[in-house]
Amino acid sequence: MASRRVPKVKSTKGASQCKERRMALLTTVGKIEISGCETGLHEIKLPKMSLLPSGAESSAMCEVCEGTEEMTEPLQQCMGWLYAYFCDPARTATLPVPAFHHPLLQQDSFTSKVLWTLLRDVKLGEAVSYKHLAGLAGNSRAARAVGGAMRNNPIPIIIPCHRVICSSGQSGNYGGGNLMKEWLLSHEKLQQEKAAH
Repeated sequence: MASRRVPKVKSTKGASQCKERRMALLTTVGKIEISGCETGLHEIKLPKMSLLPSGAESSAMCEVCEGTEEMTEPLQQCMGWLYAYFCDPARTATLPVPAFHHPLLQQDSFTSKVLWTLLRDVKLGEAVSYKHLAGLAGNSRAARAVGGAMRNNPIPIIIPCHRVICSSGQSGNYGGGNLMKEWLLSHEKLQQEKAAH
């Protein structure tokens, strides 16, 4: 798995409270809420899916439905990245990843290390087991801790916790729900198949 450079935002002691902005995107899988400031993204909240979208691949969509006024650069980058992900996923490999401004991603912890490793090393259409990701992050015996890191991921889809599966090949749990995880994995697999032909 090849690495790619991703921006890492360090916290600055004594920095003033950031001015949070919010926006929402209407996507194939429902309304995704995004928050962030001038420094970076704070969080992406996924909707809970009760059923899989029908004909989703032929009607891929992603449009801003709330919060277009005073959009920060990280929010604009996030919107562009998610638009590409839903409509032309292969393009995400060439797009800049927005800066992140969430305390969890600024800490020097195993959780933070796991999330940055996942972002850097597990590419579109790939899947990795909890145990393998633990090894990539430096502790192959910490598969349970990797599960905790996935549960606490504040930036799902961009930090692709949906690509982490059980060693048995089963998908495992997902914060956006198992239907969302299944859809994201099959969306990526379909795009890989299209690119191969």
